Amino acid sequence: MENNGMDALLKAIESRARINRARVAMGIREPTPKILESAWRAQEMGFAQVVLVGNKKEIDEIGTKLEVIDTEDPEKALSDLLVSRQVDAAIRGTAKASGALSELKQALGMKKVCRLALLLTVDGTPFFLAPVGIDEGNSIADKLRMISLGAEHIRRFGIEPAVGVLSGGRMGDIGRDRRVDRTLADGELVTRRALEMGINAKHHTILIEDAIKESNFILAPDGISGNLIFRTIAFLGGGDGLGAPVLMDDYVFVDTSRVGGHFTKAIMLASALSHLNKERKKDSLKEIH
Repeated sequence: MENNGMDALLKAIESRARINRARVAMGIREPTPKILESAWRAQEMGFAQVVLVGNKKEIDEIGTKLEVIDTEDPEKALSDLLVSRQVDAAIRGTAKASGALSELKQALGMKKVCRLALLLTVDGTPFFLAPVGIDEGNSIADKLRMISLGAEHIRRFGIEPAVGVLSGGRMGDIGRDRRVDRTLADGELVTRRALEMGINAKHHTILIEDAIKESNFILAPDGISGNLIFRTIAFLGGGDGLGAPVLMDDYVFVDTSRVGGHFTKAIMLASALSHLNKERKKDSLKEIH
């Protein structure tokens, strides 16, 4: 993993967040002291200027020093704040997943949302994971789009992507089950196409324990299994999830799970990604001139 620069990734994210200190909106539904404390911690540590977006009365009953934008519809408000550039970035927080992503797609004219989760294993090894949405990655085209977009975004951190493609069994299992056979065939095809696109990729079949040793970007067989990998690592396996940024160029939206209540790192990630966007825009202007 050291060869892919992942050992320095978290330090780079933290550093960029502190340099940028972006204005980051966080969706709030059913606030708790733990949720509000994690948001305040992100601001106190210098990662961002955090704006809570939700029912102000409910938030004030708990108490916070953070700015609050009062709304009964945080899902729509988050997209409105992003599009109007009133904030530099947003995280879903505890807003509803389907509503927040639907509003984002509508506001930006996107047909599909592609997310790339950043996770830490129990021993602190960071890696990227996709797909993580239960309705994502169900076709070869979807998988290749995720690899292409994901690889491009990983390179923005100065890291060369190494994709570990997973499937539903070992090659020796061919013939046991038609669905397993399909995932194995898909894994072989996706890996071959990724290599043709100039992206380092290897089909590790079902052996995720081998894939994590060689890869910094794990591609699950589909969104359901990807979501289960995410939840197992973050909520059962002693690891952590920093969030799942939506892969787009002009805006930063980091999807988060409502489970757990820890949002400090997701806010840090959103601020760092906003800084990367600003740097890319500056570089583009330099090239023009």
